[in-house]
Amino acid sequence: MNIHDIYRPFLKHFRTKRVKNFYATLGIGPETSIIDVGGNGFFWRTARELNLPRPRAVTILNIYDQDEDLPEGITWVRADARDMPFADGQFDVAFSNSVIEHLETSKNQAAMASEIRRVAKRYWIQTPDPRFPVEPHYITPFVHWLPKTVRRRVVRNGTVWGIITRPTQEQIDANLKEIRLIPPSEFRGFFPDGKIVIERFAGIPKSMMAVRI
Repeated sequence: MNIHDIYRPFLKHFRTKRVKNFYATLGIGPETSIIDVGGNGFFWRTARELNLPRPRAVTILNIYDQDEDLPEGITWVRADARDMPFADGQFDVAFSNSVIEHLETSKNQAAMASEIRRVAKRYWIQTPDPRFPVEPHYITPFVHWLPKTVRRRVVRNGTVWGIITRPTQEQIDANLKEIRLIPPSEFRGFFPDGKIVIERFAGIPKSMMAVRI
């Protein structure tokens, strides 16, 4: 079994709701140009399934090569989110969904936030809230509240991700290095000109969105 077979129904539920909120909050329409930082085609295919307006142009920026067919009107640029090859204010809207927490360090995350604020007039940036008891990358309660040295020992046999995928120790170490959930006060500091919106599940903060409209 693939880990995504378990996570996909939850992913679809939350991201479908998020797509609708993003379009409504930012007023996305046929004249909007969008930079999707670290994304892929999933979000935009979902938007089309919901018959939402097609933006004038969507540019996906990712550090990886394109590995999927994209809907019409969407282009892929391989580049670093900390140093985007775009002019100041080039895009109407910057969008990013569950990406900034993968940039390893506070310094890298701040650099990505700064570039987003530079290249786009408005933005919607989402990241998991560390106060939520289930760590979304390991799909397991409380593991992200443990010290990293303890997490290193329990990930393989004590998380859903570890039990299903059976990662090597090198893969575990790479994940622990890559993923850094951002404290709410720090996330607010990354986006001083935006508003922080909290997405909740059962009353508990699940995700944070930095929004500038």
